Amino acid sequence: MTEKILEEQENTLPIIPTRNIVIFPQMIVPLVIGRTYSIKATEEAYGKNKIIFCVAQKSPDTQKPQQEDIYEMGVVCQILQILKMPDATIRILVEGLQRAKIEELYFSDDYMSAKLDLIPKETLKETSENIALLQTLEHDFKEYGKLSRNFSDDVLITYENLKSMDDKVDFMASNIDLDLEVKQKLLEANLMERIFDLIEYISKELEILKIRKKIAGEVRSKLTKTQKEYFLNQELKAIQKELGFSEDQNVEVKDLEKKISKLRLTEEAKEKAEYELSKLRRTNPISPEYSVSLNYLNWLTDLPWNNPKKGRFDLVQTEKILDDDHYGLKKIKERIIEYLAVLKMVKKVKGQILCFVGPPGVGKTSLGQSIAKALNRKFVRLSLGGVRDEAEIRGHRKTYIGAMPGIIIQAMKRVRTKNPVIMLDEVDKMSMDFRGDPSSALLEVLDPEQNYEFHDHYIEVGYDLSQVLFITTANNLFSIPPALQDRMEVITLPGYTELEKCKIAEGFLLPKLLEKHGFNHKIKVKFSENAFLKIIRNYTREAGVRNLERNISSVLRKIVREYLKDKRNNSYKVTESSIRKYLGIEKYLYSDVKKEDSIGVANGLAWTSVGGVLLQVEAVVLEGKGNLSLTGKLGDVMKESAKAALSYARVHYSDFGLKKDFYKTKDIHIHVPEGAIPKDGPSAGITIATAIISALSQRKVRADYAMTGEITLMGDVLPIGGLEEKLVAAQRAKLKNIIIPKKNFRELTEIPKQIKKGLHIIPVETMDEVLAQALLNETKAV
Repeated sequence: MTEKILEEQENTLPIIPTRNIVIFPQMIVPLVIGRTYSIKATEEAYGKNKIIFCVAQKSPDTQKPQQEDIYEMGVVCQILQILKMPDATIRILVEGLQRAKIEELYFSDDYMSAKLDLIPKETLKETSENIALLQTLEHDFKEYGKLSRNFSDDVLITYENLKSMDDKVDFMASNIDLDLEVKQKLLEANLMERIFDLIEYISKELEILKIRKKIAGEVRSKLTKTQKEYFLNQELKAIQKELGFSEDQNVEVKDLEKKISKLRLTEEAKEKAEYELSKLRRTNPISPEYSVSLNYLNWLTDLPWNNPKKGRFDLVQTEKILDDDHYGLKKIKERIIEYLAVLKMVKKVKGQILCFVGPPGVGKTSLGQSIAKALNRKFVRLSLGGVRDEAEIRGHRKTYIGAMPGIIIQAMKRVRTKNPVIMLDEVDKMSMDFRGDPSSALLEVLDPEQNYEFHDHYIEVGYDLSQVLFITTANNLFSIPPALQDRMEVITLPGYTELEKCKIAEGFLLPKLLEKHGFNHKIKVKFSENAFLKIIRNYTREAGVRNLERNISSVLRKIVREYLKDKRNNSYKVTESSIRKYLGIEKYLYSDVKKEDSIGVANGLAWTSVGGVLLQVEAVVLEGKGNLSLTGKLGDVMKESAKAALSYARVHYSDFGLKKDFYKTKDIHIHVPEGAIPKDGPSAGITIATAIISALSQRKVRADYAMTGEITLMGDVLPIGGLEEKLVAAQRAKLKNIIIPKKNFRELTEIPKQIKKGLHIIPVETMDEVLAQALLNETKAV
């Protein structure tokens, strides 16, 4: 019949895409048709021969499915009944006839239709293996029918009346409670595959139904026990009422019961909560024990126990957030993005804890806030500066009066989510005393292998911190215990260069401060780049930008005052020359560079936590007994560099026209000006050596040269750090010729062009090359 009708219609039928149902052959099912094109397809089919093609669509949410939204195989159906409803929908009863596959899909203005390829019915040979398979399948299906609530006797009777094995297998598939994708897979499979798949699916469903039956039996057996408890509770309430127990107590207990039932507590936490709750019911509200138990249960139930919603992470958006919030710090940002990318891939926080180390004001805390923003997580900052009691981390035992949990549990209660970003600020400022060592308590918090069951003394049960992203900050690593350092990956923030500070002031600080001080489109304020440089160089001396922000604020406050005095002037330009008017005389002055070539004076470049500086090393030779004097508040490393430089001069005395025993009758005094400022480090080695050799050989040092590099006894020049900051100091001092170690030359590719502009950088490997560049050829050796 189906083949004949299809031949009459050139194998083409109208289509109804079905939602949340897969129709099988021999299956009679009611359908509610509401979409316009489906209604028209139904009317078209019913008006001709009542034959229509039903195929499941992949997503029920798709309103107007295209070819990719429906499956390829469906069932040719006969419309048995049709009924138009008042709400403009129609209800039909269809019977599945035969499988068919879509060969070509047609879309018209009214409805969808398709050219179909009919799939013939299959038969099985009556082998012993096939008979055993069918008997197994039938036995499981009937067993499933007995256990399932959805089965009626009519279903099994209908099954028994079916003759074809193909029809029986389809009937079973249509009556088993399976997902849409699984049913579609059964529809598309051949007969043998269907039998094997059905045996597997029905077996699984049987196991589930048996477990449900067992649970239901246990519940029924407990009903009598529950009823008994109910009557006893009613008696207990009557007794409590006579004793003067308030209704408020019952309300508090009931509220706690509801909260506990809704939370996904661990077994340990649930047992503890129920124990404290039962104790609370028995305790008089005027008893101190009552408030202790009540406070404990409030803390326990206010903690986030349920799994959090999944946060979003977009690599491009993360880069944008970091760039918007922070200027520069390219390598730091790259490392953070790599860390977050790995975090996204592994779907869990298990690995190194990030530790941002750097001077104040370089953006450690704000980087943590940016990470939380990028991950769409809540952020909380905990300051550990001055913490010296272990109980501040782990909490106090609840037996103490006024006991509370530690700051970690308090933070979790405050954010009310299991996966916040927690920044532990100033971990290097913790200290230990007779009350314990808080850094040791942090070991458990920051160890991914232990913090899935963190034990707070107050809570007394394990709490899972494994989904928390911990970030720590410190100004230095010296006071952090090695065991704690081992749990963290240190990322050093070295401080900003002058160029970066200018960009930060122009792009970040000034717009923020203009808004803060009430500037609007009526008042125009513009800072020149030289004005920012003037503030940076002469009014601040820091690695970060906090004092820069304060000084810009000071300028803006004075401009606001000027504007309110005379509103006719609404445009202000702050230049280098006008800075003194707003901020007064300069607080910091840099050493003036000598313009003339001198004997015994060499320009060195040094790096400090507040940036690069120029150091003038002075050396003089005096009559004496071979003593070496060092002044200028030099550190041990710098003193050792001076001794190494002198030893180098003694070894190569003949190269400089010196007597072999010159050191026996001469004293050498080395001084580095600004004697109140401590100085240390090996990078002044070649500068000290140049000054000593200049003083001994009476050869002048070029005044337009500056240098940096460590020296060895053999005269080799070793690499140094802080090259970018040192080149900035050279630019500021208007020195054009810079001698650096050759091994640092490759770093120039990562230094901005603006810093290198106008500099003649000379890479050297030995002290001979340094002297050939820095000393003039006149010789009057002592």
